[in-house]
Amino acid sequence: MKKKVIAGLAAVLAVGVFTGCGAFGGKDIGRDAALEAALGDAGVDESDTTRLKVSEDYDDGRKTYEVRFDADGKEYDYEIAAADGKILSADVEVLNNGASGQGSAGGQDSGSQAAGGQGSGTQAGSADGSASGNAGNTAGQDQQTQNGAGNANVAVTMEQAISIALERVPGATEKDVKIELDYDDGVYKYEGDIIHEQREYDFEIDANTGTILEWSEERA
Repeated sequence: MKKKVIAGLAAVLAVGVFTGCGAFGGKDIGRDAALEAALGDAGVDESDTTRLKVSEDYDDGRKTYEVRFDADGKEYDYEIAAADGKILSADVEVLNNGASGQGSAGGQDSGSQAAGGQGSGTQAGSADGSASGNAGNTAGQDQQTQNGAGNANVAVTMEQAISIALERVPGATEKDVKIELDYDDGVYKYEGDIIHEQREYDFEIDANTGTILEWSEERA
């Protein structure tokens, strides 16, 4: 009799545990489905992407997936609801150097798309720093900073800096790299990141010595 009672209690507890998981854990579409939703919206095949990364995040207690990738000279950033795969936001930026992946995001920005799919419009800044709107002004200032750094006489070329960074990430290529020359506190340095196999590596390299000043790794 005791065995039957114990077995019955165990069954009740098991049901309670699974029910609790459903109540508090909620439905989760998973990383693959979130990626599929983003790629489908962008009209891009996964095989045509570089710098692909899918990571988990929480917004006001709600689980989301952050999906980012480069394709066709553009950088895509998506926020996907984990519960139902709904696209919460979508940002697209045109890259300065297109497929090479080098350089920061350019002056054109398609804005953020709300879940309903309506975009906030396009703002574009010209190369001389003139722009339309606050985002355009920021892009113009960034362009001027890059131009000033680009005219610098440094001992380490951008290609050499890329090679130095890639030595730390086996299997990664130049297409996985985003890099720019910056001037900070009297020092010229290359700042950038590598995204390869769902991991992001941020780095700073001295533009005259080739010394890696900073290096960090973030897993998806």
